[in-house]
Amino acid sequence: MLEAASAVSAASAAVRHAAAVARLCGALDAAFDAGRRPGAPETPADPARHATFAKGVRAALAQALADPDLVTAAQREGSAEKYRRHLIAADPHGRYAIASLVWQPGHASPIHAHQTWCGYAVLEGTLTETLYRWDEARSGADTVRSHPRAPGAISFGASGRANIHRLSNDSAASCVSLHVYGVAGEQMATHVNDIVALAV
Repeated sequence: MLEAASAVSAASAAVRHAAAVARLCGALDAAFDAGRRPGAPETPADPARHATFAKGVRAALAQALADPDLVTAAQREGSAEKYRRHLIAADPHGRYAIASLVWQPGHASPIHAHQTWCGYAVLEGTLTETLYRWDEARSGADTVRSHPRAPGAISFGASGRANIHRLSNDSAASCVSLHVYGVAGEQMATHVNDIVALAV
């Protein structure tokens, strides 16, 4: 009896998760479609340069923050060595990939820009985001400022070195963030971060 109830509960959770993923994918698809509505400019090759698209991705992330079924327990599991990335969904047309990132205390990303557009939202815990400015003459990045990114924080940026940052978990508790990248799912590990060095 208990096994049957557990199986039903797991199946119900899987259905709710699939529906939550479909809602987020639908919102992201709508962001792409917004630039192609009659009277609106065509979405460019880099859609992040289109204000309507950026607004749509932010809205999709805000909607995702309120959806408790989007990230499963397995997709909240961390790693002792470094932050862990879980692929949640990938667009069948290769336009985006959705992932959860799990940060244990002390974990940090490298200092990086992005090879593609990227948006993220903090689901649990508080991350620290450090921003940098690219110095072409010295071929490196200068620190600008750091600020906390609490649950509910949303960020979006275009590709290129105008948006250089580093995320870190400087707290004593684990953190979970939700990221959307403008790449196909299989490119998430290789075509997102543009790692840069500090200027000297």
